[in-house]
Amino acid sequence: MNEIALRELRAIFNLEGAHAIPTMLATSEAAVQAKVRLEAAHKGLKLWRNNVGALLDSRGVPVRYGLANDSAILNKSIKSGDLIGWRPVLIGPEHVGSMIAQFVSRECKRPDWQYTGDDHEKAQLRWAEAVVADGGDAAFCNSEGSL
Repeated sequence: MNEIALRELRAIFNLEGAHAIPTMLATSEAAVQAKVRLEAAHKGLKLWRNNVGALLDSRGVPVRYGLANDSAILNKSIKSGDLIGWRPVLIGPEHVGSMIAQFVSRECKRPDWQYTGDDHEKAQLRWAEAVVADGGDAAFCNSEGSL
């Protein structure tokens, strides 16, 4: 299935032969992210990589980037997912025929990962709980099939 999805993506963007898509070790978090993004595209979801961090600009002033990263203190308590986007959802009778975008967040982990409850994972879980509490779809994932 992955090879079929890759061929479809190459055809859509006219990449056949133009760029090689690197293969990644099947045990890496990056490989899980790539597989989940391919699955998302196949299912009609839009997901993007949510890089989170801080860099110094040319004046030496810190510039923070990524969701829920307004400050170092906030970033310690809540950590947004690796993949962020939405899925189109046709909603109920009061808005018949209207489409909404349901927020989707996935925190990707290595295939052998298991939740341990360390501070980092708790902060990631707080993000997922906040998203779900407001009607979004957020989860940890360590393989395809989480969408």
